[in-house]
Amino acid sequence: FQKRCPRCGSLKENSSEVVQPFLMGCGTKEPKITQLCLAAVQRLMTHEVVSEAAAGNIINMLWQLMENGLEELKLLQTVLVLLTTNTVVHDEILSKAIVLCFRLHFTKDNITNNTAAATVRQVVTVVFERMVAEDERFKGIVEQPTPVQGNTNRRSVSTLRPSAKDAYMLFQDLCQLVNADAPYWLVGMTEMTRTFGLELLESVLNDFPGVFLQHQEFSFLLKERVCPLVIKLFSPNIKFRQGSSSAASPAPVEKPYFPICMRLLRVVSVLIKHFYSLLVTECEIFLSLLVKFLDGEKPQWLRAVAVESVHRLCVQPHLLRSFCQSYDMKQHSTKVFRDIVNALGSFIQSLFIVPNTGNPAATNAPGGPGAGGQGGSLITQAAFEYRGTWIPLMTVSVQGSAKATYLEMLDKVEPPSIPEGYAMSVAFSALLDLVRGITSMIERELAKEEEEVAVHIGTNVYFLSTLLLTAVSLLEAHLVWEEMVSACWCGLLAALSLLLDASTDETATESILKAELTMASLCGRLGLVTPRDAFITAICKASLPPHYALTVLSSNATNLNNKAYSIQGQTVQIISPSSESHQQVVAVGQPLTVQPQGTVVLTAKNIQCMRTLLNLAHCHGAVLGTSWQLVLATLQHLVWILGLKPGVGGALKPGRAVEGPSTVLTTAVMTDLPFISNILSRLFESSQYLDDVSLHHLINALCSLSLEAMEMAYGTNKEPSLFAVAKLLETGLVNMDRIEILWRPLVGHLLEVCQHPNARMREWGAEAVTALIKAGLAYKHDPPLAQNQRLQLLLLNPLKELSNVLHADIRQKQLESVLQILQSQGDSLGPGWPLVLGVIGAIRNDQGESLIRTAFQCLQLVVTDFLPTMPCMCLQIVVDVAGSFGLQNQELNISLTSIGLLWNISDYFFQRGEAITQDLEREEAALQKQAREKGEPLNRPFHPAPPFDCLWLCLYAKLGQLCVDPRPAVRKSAGQTMFSTIAAHGTLLQQSTWHIVVWKVLFHLLDCVRKSSTTADKEKIESGGGNILIHHSRDTAEKQWAETWVLTLAGVARIFNTRRYLLQQLGDFFKAWEVLLDHIQSAALSKNNEVSLAALKSFQEILQIGTPVKDSAMPTEALAMAVMGVPPVLIDPLSASGPGRHLLRSDSMLERLTRYNGAELQAPPQGEESALEDAALWWSAWNTWYRTGTDSTRPPSGGTGTDRPSFVPSQPFLTALVQIVPALYQHIETGFSMEDLRKLGVILHGAVSIPISSDASPFILPSYTEAVLTSLQEAVLTALDVLQKAICVGPESLQVMYPAIFEQLLLFVEFSCKPPQYGKLETKHVANAKYNQAEWVALNYVPFAERSLEVVVDQYHKTACHKAVINEKVLQNIIKTLRMPLGLKYACPSESTWKLAVSSLLKVLSIGLPVARQHASSGMFETMWPELANAFEDFLFTKSTPPDNVSIQEFQKNEAIDVEVVQLISTEILPFANFIPKDFVGQIMTMLNKGSIHSQSSSFTEAEIDVRMREEFSKVCFETLLQFSFSNKVSTPQEGYISRMALSVLLKRSQDVLRRYVDDERLSGRCPLPRQQVTEIIFVLKAISTLMDSLKKTQPENVDGTTWAQVIALYPTLVECITCSSSEVSSALKEALGPFKDFMQPPVSRVQNGES
Repeated sequence: FQKRCPRCGSLKENSSEVVQPFLMGCGTKEPKITQLCLAAVQRLMTHEVVSEAAAGNIINMLWQLMENGLEELKLLQTVLVLLTTNTVVHDEILSKAIVLCFRLHFTKDNITNNTAAATVRQVVTVVFERMVAEDERFKGIVEQPTPVQGNTNRRSVSTLRPSAKDAYMLFQDLCQLVNADAPYWLVGMTEMTRTFGLELLESVLNDFPGVFLQHQEFSFLLKERVCPLVIKLFSPNIKFRQGSSSAASPAPVEKPYFPICMRLLRVVSVLIKHFYSLLVTECEIFLSLLVKFLDGEKPQWLRAVAVESVHRLCVQPHLLRSFCQSYDMKQHSTKVFRDIVNALGSFIQSLFIVPNTGNPAATNAPGGPGAGGQGGSLITQAAFEYRGTWIPLMTVSVQGSAKATYLEMLDKVEPPSIPEGYAMSVAFSALLDLVRGITSMIERELAKEEEEVAVHIGTNVYFLSTLLLTAVSLLEAHLVWEEMVSACWCGLLAALSLLLDASTDETATESILKAELTMASLCGRLGLVTPRDAFITAICKASLPPHYALTVLSSNATNLNNKAYSIQGQTVQIISPSSESHQQVVAVGQPLTVQPQGTVVLTAKNIQCMRTLLNLAHCHGAVLGTSWQLVLATLQHLVWILGLKPGVGGALKPGRAVEGPSTVLTTAVMTDLPFISNILSRLFESSQYLDDVSLHHLINALCSLSLEAMEMAYGTNKEPSLFAVAKLLETGLVNMDRIEILWRPLVGHLLEVCQHPNARMREWGAEAVTALIKAGLAYKHDPPLAQNQRLQLLLLNPLKELSNVLHADIRQKQLESVLQILQSQGDSLGPGWPLVLGVIGAIRNDQGESLIRTAFQCLQLVVTDFLPTMPCMCLQIVVDVAGSFGLQNQELNISLTSIGLLWNISDYFFQRGEAITQDLEREEAALQKQAREKGEPLNRPFHPAPPFDCLWLCLYAKLGQLCVDPRPAVRKSAGQTMFSTIAAHGTLLQQSTWHIVVWKVLFHLLDCVRKSSTTADKEKIESGGGNILIHHSRDTAEKQWAETWVLTLAGVARIFNTRRYLLQQLGDFFKAWEVLLDHIQSAALSKNNEVSLAALKSFQEILQIGTPVKDSAMPTEALAMAVMGVPPVLIDPLSASGPGRHLLRSDSMLERLTRYNGAELQAPPQGEESALEDAALWWSAWNTWYRTGTDSTRPPSGGTGTDRPSFVPSQPFLTALVQIVPALYQHIETGFSMEDLRKLGVILHGAVSIPISSDASPFILPSYTEAVLTSLQEAVLTALDVLQKAICVGPESLQVMYPAIFEQLLLFVEFSCKPPQYGKLETKHVANAKYNQAEWVALNYVPFAERSLEVVVDQYHKTACHKAVINEKVLQNIIKTLRMPLGLKYACPSESTWKLAVSSLLKVLSIGLPVARQHASSGMFETMWPELANAFEDFLFTKSTPPDNVSIQEFQKNEAIDVEVVQLISTEILPFANFIPKDFVGQIMTMLNKGSIHSQSSSFTEAEIDVRMREEFSKVCFETLLQFSFSNKVSTPQEGYISRMALSVLLKRSQDVLRRYVDDERLSGRCPLPRQQVTEIIFVLKAISTLMDSLKKTQPENVDGTTWAQVIALYPTLVECITCSSSEVSSALKEALGPFKDFMQPPVSRVQNGES
C-alpha cells in the first residue's frame, strides 16, 4: 500500500475482501492491533479504494468499537475520513455513522464530547455539501418535477436524488430531536440536547440556504417543521414578565432559558435573513416577537439579545425594504418595519425613563459629568445624560456590521449580567446603521436610475415600450422608498432628537447629526416635505439655545408634537429637549428679537449643530425646497448671536454687536468663526450648482427672512439683521450665469429694502443692488451683453428704480455706482444709455448739494468720454439732462458748468454732424415705420424738422430755459452760450428749421425775458449770500434782469444781422422783423438806462451801422464796464414779481402789420419786389425809431419842479438814438416827407433838451470853460448835416425842406441864451451849482448853439438865393434869432456867443443883403428891415454893461467889433439906400448919430477915458454920417434925402457939444475939464472944419436952407469957445473958425428956401 498500485480500480471492486482482515483485527479489541487496523483502513479510504459494501462493513465494525468504548477519538477520525474522502456511504450506513458520532458526543469524556460535537457539525456539513455537489452535476438536466404531496412518508422522499434524500432525512430528524420527538432516520440515538440541535439547525440554515430555496421538499420542511418549532420554543419568553412572582400566577410560568432563547433568536435571524421570501407570514410573527422582547418588562439579558438581533436586521437594508413591501405596504397587515423602528425608539426612551436601568447622574459614575461640574471639561467617557439619568456609551461594533456579544455566548448557560449602557449602545448603533443602510441603499439606487436614464437619453434608445416599462418600475421603486421613509421617520426622529439632546460626546453628536442630515436629504430627494422639514427643524432647534423663540421652528414643531406613535399600546412621545444638559458654553450673545432681551448662551453642541446645518445647506441645497426658510432663519439667528456682520460682497465677518451687552465669545469659538463664516459663504457660493427651482426656493426664503428683518427694524434705530440681504447679494453674485431667472424677485425685494427707514438696512439694500448691477454688467455673459440687449436693460433697470427712493443716502449710492459703471463699462452700455442718463438726470432741488454734485460728475464723464459711443438717439437725452443740471438751484457752479457742457455738446454735434445725421435718419425711418404700423403719428419734439435739426432745437430750447433762470449768473452764461452756439453752428440748420429757431426759440425767449424784466422786483438785495458785496448796478432783481434783457436782445439782433441773407429767404421775414423791432422798441422804452441803451445798440446793429472803434464789439459789455468799472457779482435774485407795464403782445401787432402790408403791397412787378420789401423793412424801422424817440424825449407832464420825474433818458441813450438817424435815413430818403422831417425835428429838439442827472454829469459834461460839444449834440448836428447834404443833391421836391432845417438849427442857436426846459423840471447850471445840490444839471448849450450857428451861416452861404429860402424868410428868421445874443451882449451866458453872433450876422448880411435888394420889389424882405434895424440898435447900444474886470485890450477888441458893424452899414446898406425902405434908413441914421456922440460913463478912471469913450467908434459913426451927408454923386432924390438928414443930425449934435463945453468950462473955473470932454470938443471942432470943407465943395443946390441956417447958427457958439484954456482946443478952434471966411461974401448963385 506504500506505493499506489496502478490497478486501483480492480482493488476497489475487491475491497470487501481487502478490508476484512483489518476489521477482524479491530475485533480483537487489542488496543495496539485496533489502532494499527484503523490506521490501515483510513489509508485505504484516503486512496478511495473502499466500495460501498466495504464501507458498510467498516461502519458496523466502528459501531461495535463505539459500543465497547474503545479508541473513541480514532473512531471519530475514521468516520470523518470515510465520509469526507468519498461519497460511497448512503442511507442507513450514513445514518448509522452520524448516530455513532452523536453517541460519542454524549460520553463522559470531555475531549471526546467536544471532538464528537465538532465531528457531528462537520458530518452534517458534508451531507449537505454532497447534496449541493449533486445538484451541480445535474444542473443542465431539466427534470419534470413531480408535485410534492404532503410529506406522509417520513421515511423517504421519492422525488429526491440520493444525496438530497440523505440531507432531507438528516434535517427532518434534527427538527424531531430538537422538538424532543423520536427521529425517523437516525436510528439508535440515545440522547440529544436542544441547544446542540438548535446550533446544528442554525448552521445548516445559515450555510446552505440554496438547498431550501431550490427544493420544494426542503422549503416544506422549513414551513412545516422549523417555524412551528421555533414559535413553540419561544413561548416561555413571550409569556414571561419580569418582576411578576410565580406565586401570583395560577400556573407557574416557565422561565425563559438563556441558552435556548439566545439560540432561537440566532435561528430566527437566519430564517429572516435567508428565507424571508418563503416565510413571509412566519417572519411577521418572528419580527413581532422580536419587538416584544424589547419591552421594558422583559429581563435585561433578553432585551440585550433582542436588541442585538434587531441590530442584525438593521444592517440589512434590502431585508428591511422587503419587510416594508411585504407588510407595511399591504393592507390589513402589521406595519412591521415601522414597529421595529418605533420599538428601537421607545427602547432607547425607556432606558432613560425607567428608573432602575441607568445610574442616576448623582451617583457620579467614574469620570461622570459631575466631576467637571457644568463645564464638563473632565468627561472622559462618552455618555448620554438626560434629566439626571447618565448612560455611558460603549463601542459595540464597527459601523455597518452587527457584531453581537450576547448572541455569541454559546457556552453560557446562565444569563450573563449586562453592563450598564450596553443595550443603549447597541440600540444607538442599530439606529445609526438603520439610517445609514436605508439612505445609502436608496441613494445608490437613485444614482443608478439617474445614470440609466442619462444613458438612455444619451444613446437615444428610448422606444416607447422601454420608456413605459422603465417608468412603471421606477414608480414602484419610488413608492417603496417613500413608504420606508414614511414608516420610519417619526420613530427615528424621536429617538435621534432625544439622543442628540442627551449626547455629551462630540463624536456621538456628530453621528446623530449625520443621521438626521442624511434623513433630511433623503426625504428631500424623495419629495417628502413633512419628514424633511421635521428633521431639519430638529437640527435647527439643536443649533439654537434651548427655548429660543423662533417662530418658524415652533410652528413646525407643534405639528410634530401633536403626533404620538403607539407601539402595541405603548406611546412614543417626541420628548422636548431638556435644557439642563451639561454642555460647555462657548458664546454669549443677544437674541435677534424686536424687544431687547437678556443674553442667550451658545454651547459647543449648538455650534456643532450649526456646522451640520451649514453642511446640509451646502451639500443638499437642491432638495431643501421650502425648508430653506427654516435653515436660513436659524442661521440668521446664530449669525446674529455670534455677532457676525456682513462685509464686502455679502460675506459675513466677525464684528461687534452695536448695543446691549457685548457678545462674549470664548477662544474656542473665536477660532471657529472664520471657518463658520467661510462655510456660510461657500454655502451660498454652492447655490450656483442648484437647479433653477431650488435656487428660487433659496431666493424666496432669503426674501421672506429679509422681510421679517425689515419688520423688526421698523421704528427702531437698533442695528438690523442684514443676514438675508447680504446673502441675497452673495447668491446673486455667484449665479451671474443665469441671473435672468432670479433677477426680478431678487432685485424687486432689494429695492424694497432700499426704501426702509432704518439707515443701515437701506444702506445694505443699496449696496446689494448696486453691487449686483455692477457685477452683472461686468460678467462675461454668453451671449455677451452687447448682443443681449434685453438682459442689459433688465440689469440696468433697478438703477432707474432707485431714482424713486427719496432717501439721499440711497441716491448717493446709486449715483456713485453709475459713476463706477461709466468708468468700467461706459463703452459698452449701448441701449442702456437712456436708462443711465435717466438716472443721472433724476435730480431734484430738494436733494441737497452732494447728490447733485455726484450726479454731475457722472454727466461730465459722459460728455467728455462717451458721446461718440452712445447711440445718437440718446444725445437728446444728454442735452435734457445737462439742461436739468443747469436748472437745479442747489449749486450755482454746477449750473454754470453744465452750461459749459451744453457748449461742448454743441461742439460735438458740429464736429460729428454727418455721422449723427445718418444715424438719426436711420433711426427716424425705423420709428416712422413702427408708427405707421401702429397707425399713430410719430411723436417727437419739433417734428417735422429733420432729426439732426431737432437735436439742435432741443439744445436751443434747453439753453432758452436757462436764459430765464432766476439766477442772473446762469442767465448770463446761458445767453452767451446760446447765441455763440447759434452763431457758430447755425449754418448746419436747414432753412425750415431756422423758422422754428426764430419763432419758437429766439422770440419766445425775448418774450419771456421782457415779461420777467418788466415784472422784476425793485427791492434792494443787500448781499449775495455770505459776505459777497453786490455792485450798486446789480443790487435789485430788476437790475439783474436788465442785464439779461440786454444780453438776449443783443444776441437776437446779432443773429438777425449776421444771418440776414438766410433769414430773408424765410417766408415771413417781414413779420419777424416787425416783432424784433417791437422788442427793440419796448426795451428802448424800458425805464432802465442799461436796457434802453442796449436796445438802441441792437437797433444800430440790425441796421448794420458800424459802431465806432472805441466801442467794444459787444455794446452791453462795454457799457457794463464803463458804468460800473467792476464786474457784476453773481447773486440770487429775489423772485421777480410786481406790477409791470403791459406790453403789446407781439402776435396782435404782427396781425396788424401783415394786414397793413397786405393792403399796400398787393403784387409789385417782378424786379421791384425785393426793393419794395426792403423799403417796407426800413420804413418799419423808421416807425419804430420814431415811436421810440417820441416816447423817450417827451417831457414829463404835470408836477412841480421839485417832483422827481419817473424816468429821464440818459445821454448815451439819446446819443445812440440820434446816431441811428443818418443810417436809417439813407434807406428811406426816397419817401422822406416834410412831415417826417418835422417829426424828426421834434425828437431832436426833445433829445437835446433833456438834462443830465447830477451823478452822471462829471462823466459827460466838459468843464464849463471848454467849448466842447457832447456826443449827443454832435450826433444831432451830424443828423441834420446828413439831411442837408441829401437835400442839397436831392430833387427839387426835397429842397423845400431847407427852411425847416434852418428853423431847427435856429432853435438850437437860441439855446445859447435861453436853455431849453424839460417839462417843469428844475435844472441848475453847472457854473453856479454844487453837484450834490442839483439833482439835474442842464448841459452847457453854448458850444452847441454856437456850432449850430456856424452851420446856419455855412448853410445860408450855400442856399441864400434858393427860392424856398427866400420865400420862407430864412434871413429874417436868422436875424430875429441873432437879436437875442446881440441884444444881451455882455449879459450872454458866454462871451463868445455875442461875438460869434456878430460875426455870423456880418457874414449872413454880406450874402443876404444883395439878395434882399434884388428881391426888394417882391416884398419878400419887407418885414426883415425893421428886424435888422432893431438888431443893430440892440447890439450897438446894448443895455448890458461890460463886466468890471475887462482889460483895456479886451475893450479895444470889443470896440473894433462895433466899428466893423458900422463899416458894414457904410459899405452894404447906405450906398444902396434907394433900394431900402426910408424908415429903415432913418433908423440907421439916427443910430449913427447916436453913435457919433460920446456917451460918457462916470465909472472910468482918468487913465482909461481915452479908450473907454469908444472914440474910434464915435469917429467912424461921424465919418459915415458925413460921408453920406454930401455925396457928390447924388443920383437919386433918395440919396440927397439921406445927406440932408445926416447933416441936420450932425449940426444939431455939434451945437449941443459946444454949448455943453462952454458951460462946463465956465463952471469948472481953474480946474481943467475931464480928458474925455476935451477930446470930444476937439473932435467936434475938427468935424466942423471938415464940414465947412465939404460945404465949400458941394454944389449949392445940394444944400438946403435949413442946413445953412444950422451952420451959421454954429458960429456964435464957436466964438464963445475962444475963452477956453486948453491949447489943443484953441488950435482946433482956430481951424474951425478959419473956413467961415469963405461964407462971408455973398454967394454967386441964388438960393431959394434952401432948395435948388
